Amino acid sequence: MADINVGLIALAAALAVGLTGIATAIAEKHIGSAAVGAIAEKEELFGKALILTVIPETIVIFGLAVGLILLFVVIPGL
Repeated sequence: MADINVGLIALAAALAVGLTGIATAIAEKHIGSAAVGAIAEKEELFGKALILTVIPETIVIFGLAVGLILLFVVIPGL
């Protein structure tokens, strides 16, 4: 029975990283296209556009943190 639990936790860790990666890609697509349009009109917006483009990357970092916690804290506790 422990093998099934370990497998399900590993699947949950994979989903945590994978789904946050997909969500970030979708957010980056919209933010990146808007940033390029804004920079084309006004070059002074480059710094703000860069910061707004990087913000969604934190979603993946949170997903990775959850995945690592599941793999290295929860699984050894079983």
